[in-house]
Amino acid sequence: MSDLIFLGGEAVAHGAIDAGISAAFAYPGTPSTEIYQAIEDHAKKHGHHVRGMWSTNEKVALEEGVGVSYAGRRALVSMKHVGLNVAADPFMNVAVSGVHGGLVVVVADDPGMHSSQNEQDSRYFADFAMVPCLEPADQQQCYDFTREAFELSESLQVPVLLRLVTRLAHSRSRVKLAKARAQNVANFVADPSRFILLPANARRAYASLVDKQTALQAYSESRPDNTLTLREGKRPGILVSGLAWNYLQEALGDALQEYNLLRIGFYPLPVKKIRQLLDASSEVFIVEEGYPFIERYVSALGLMQEPPIRGKLTGDLPRMGELSQDAIKRCFGLPMRASLQIAGLADVLVGRPPSLCDKCPHTDSYLAINEVIAEFNPDARVMGDIGCYTLGAVGPLKGMHSCLCMGASIGMAIGVVHAGMGQALCVIGDGTFTHSGMTALLDAARDNTNIKVFILDNSIIAMTGGQPTMATDEEVVDLVAGLGVPRTHIRIVVPSPHKKPHTTATIREELAYTGLSVIIARRACVTYAKEIKGQKETREHKRMIQVMPV
Repeated sequence: MSDLIFLGGEAVAHGAIDAGISAAFAYPGTPSTEIYQAIEDHAKKHGHHVRGMWSTNEKVALEEGVGVSYAGRRALVSMKHVGLNVAADPFMNVAVSGVHGGLVVVVADDPGMHSSQNEQDSRYFADFAMVPCLEPADQQQCYDFTREAFELSESLQVPVLLRLVTRLAHSRSRVKLAKARAQNVANFVADPSRFILLPANARRAYASLVDKQTALQAYSESRPDNTLTLREGKRPGILVSGLAWNYLQEALGDALQEYNLLRIGFYPLPVKKIRQLLDASSEVFIVEEGYPFIERYVSALGLMQEPPIRGKLTGDLPRMGELSQDAIKRCFGLPMRASLQIAGLADVLVGRPPSLCDKCPHTDSYLAINEVIAEFNPDARVMGDIGCYTLGAVGPLKGMHSCLCMGASIGMAIGVVHAGMGQALCVIGDGTFTHSGMTALLDAARDNTNIKVFILDNSIIAMTGGQPTMATDEEVVDLVAGLGVPRTHIRIVVPSPHKKPHTTATIREELAYTGLSVIIARRACVTYAKEIKGQKETREHKRMIQVMPV
C-alpha cells in the first residue's frame, strides 16, 4: 500500500497494527521500548482503536495480553530479553494452555550488552516452551513476520515469539506496508478448561502442545524463509540466521555464490534441510547472532562430526558480543580493511564514561548517603538496582555496590542482614520499586528487618525515555505503608543542595533506629520536567473522573 522508513521496532509495531491487534502491553527496556511507543503514538495520531498501556512489569504485561487472547482478540506484548525472565511463568504456561485470539510476544535481545546485564538468547525460551519463534533479518521481515506470527498463533492456537536484536531494532530501512486486516470480534474461548491448569487439564493441554510439534516441524520445512540453496559439487556450506545474514552479505559479497547456503528465519529448525546442507557440504559455517543455539542443536542431532562444523563453539566466531563484518572475514580467512588511523587522535579523544545528568536529584541523594555512611560505617555497602541511578555506582560518587536485576536491591539487603552484617542499605527507583521491589519490602516489613531502603522518586522512568511510573509522590508513601512499614519510619526528603542538612539529619536518625526504615528521596527528574507535569495532570484528571458522582 505504501513505503515508509522504520526502525525495526517500529516495523513490528506497524505489522501488529495492520494484523488487527486490539491491544498492546509492554514494560520499557532498551532495545524494545520503541515497539509499544510506536503503537501508542500511531493510535493517538490516527484515532486507532488499540487499547494499551505501559504495564507494571513484563509478567503483568503478558498476563494482560493472555486475557485479551482469552476474549478472542489479538494482542502484542513486547519486552527486552531480561524482561522475558520476569514473564517466564505466564509464558511457559500459556504455551501449555494455548491461545484463543492471536498472541505474539516480541523480545529484543541485546548482544554486546549495550544496556543490559547479560547477553541471553531468547530462542532458548521458545525452544523451552515448544512454541514457534520467528527471527527477522531486516525491517521488512519485521513487518511481514509480525503479521504472519498472528496468523500462525491463531491457526495452531499457540503463542508465538518474535526475536529481534539491538542492531535490527535500532536501525532504519524502507518497509512496504500491506492492506490492514480488521480486528477480531470479541468472543470467549469455547473450552475454558484449557486455561484452568489443574493437573488433569494441564496433562491434556500439554499432550496437545506435544502433538502440535509435528505440524510446527512441517511448517518450518516448507517455509520459503528457511531457504536452502545447493550448488553443484562438494563445497563448503553456510547456515545463517536472522540479522547475521546482513553481516554475512557485507563480509563475503559475491563470494557467497561459492557456498551452499541455508538461511533460517523460523524455528523449530528445519531438520531435513539441515541434513541436506550437511550431506552436500565439505564443511559448514554456522553464523548466528547471540548464543550458539543452532550450533548446539546440530551437535545434539549427532550431526556435528559430519562434516566439520565451524562457528562459535569452535572459536572460529567470537563467543561474546555482536557479530561484525571483520569477525566473519576472519572466520572465512578473508582480508580485513585497515581501520582508520589518524596521527595524534588518541591524544585528543578521551573516553568518557556515562554519568548522571547535570542537576540530577540522584546525585544529591548519593552525596547525602555517602556523607552519613562515612560517619557511621565507612565499610557499609549499599545494595543497588536498575535505573538511571545505577550510574551512581561509578566515580566520583561510587554510591552503590551491587546491581543484579530489577528489584534485587531490597532482597539482597535483607540477605546481607541475615548473613550477620547487622544493618544494610539499598537504593531503588520509583519505577523499579513498583516493577518488582514491593514483594521484597513486604518480606522486610513482616520481619522488621534492619535495612534502610532509599526510594529515589523522580516521578518518571527516565532511563528508557520518560515513560510514566505507576506511583509517585504520596502514592508511593501509601504503597509503602500498605505493605506494613510504620508511617513513623517512612521519611520524605528533598535531594537538593540547599536541603542537604535535612536529608542527612533524616538519614542519621533512621540509621540509629534498629529496624526497617524507608526514606523517599522525592524530586522530579530535571530532564523530563515537561513530561512529568503532563503525566501528573493526566493522573489527576483520571482521579477526578473516578470520584465524580454518576
